[in-house]
Amino acid sequence: MSRNSTAPEAQDAPWSACYWTSPDGLKIFYRDYAGPADRPPLLCLHGLTRNSRDFAALAGRYAGEFRIITMDFRGRGNSDRDPQPERYTPVTYAADVVGLLDHLQIPRAVFIGTSLGGLVTMMVAATHLERIAGALLNDIGPALEDAGLDRIRGYVGKGVDFANWSEAGAYVAGINNHLPAGNGPEDWIRAAQRLCREEGGRIVFDYDMAIARAFDGPSGGRVFDMWPLYRQLARKPLLIVRGEETDLLSPETAAAMQQAGDDVQLVSVPGVGHAPDLGEPEAVAAIDAFLRRFRS
Repeated sequence: MSRNSTAPEAQDAPWSACYWTSPDGLKIFYRDYAGPADRPPLLCLHGLTRNSRDFAALAGRYAGEFRIITMDFRGRGNSDRDPQPERYTPVTYAADVVGLLDHLQIPRAVFIGTSLGGLVTMMVAATHLERIAGALLNDIGPALEDAGLDRIRGYVGKGVDFANWSEAGAYVAGINNHLPAGNGPEDWIRAAQRLCREEGGRIVFDYDMAIARAFDGPSGGRVFDMWPLYRQLARKPLLIVRGEETDLLSPETAAAMQQAGDDVQLVSVPGVGHAPDLGEPEAVAAIDAFLRRFRS
């Protein structure tokens, strides 16, 4: 069943609500922001428990200059929940991404992948590198730190709910280690509104709790060695955005990623953990510069 979110939008631009049906019969939701056809669109892929609302502010900055597609992975937001939770894997998400591009007749796009969305981008690079014009990886790499995985494992799929948005905001602050430290209660409420929906008089997370099963196996949420996939992706122009306080992407891994390609840029966002929201001044400046090459 698909879900409807009641979370308010901020700094957004006009968009069309669209669905594509996957080969296994699930309705996959995506937002389509209009833009010119003479340059590759931006394809925005969210993190593990997130959804397309995460990119509303980014779309507000670039819609009109670029066509922007922001999708909800299966099991999140307005996309259908999968009756076979074992399909909640990056391989499946990557197949959905390529299928959506085929459906939209988009030959290639600039991928913007936050966390899980970056892993999915690497998966696409392994088999369909020609579909990637360039990529932004937001606080994710081919090697993941145990501290970050343990933190995520500690909250994903717990099925908690809240009486009001203030409670939800306080909880979201906690699972993010209260980073950025400068966020106040209203900032965390806005973060919760991107993550949650209202249902039956309560506020709940807007994803299928069964996505947590990926952490139940012997891999503990890790995927196989992603370095070969990343090196394939690094043949394309890349921008890596890293939160300086992140517990998932180490400075050493980020440095090695930068050295793995001839056109890889790295920007650090001070005071931010996992993951930057891409609206920080350092991130905006780097994204602006990165996207210039795709405007002509």
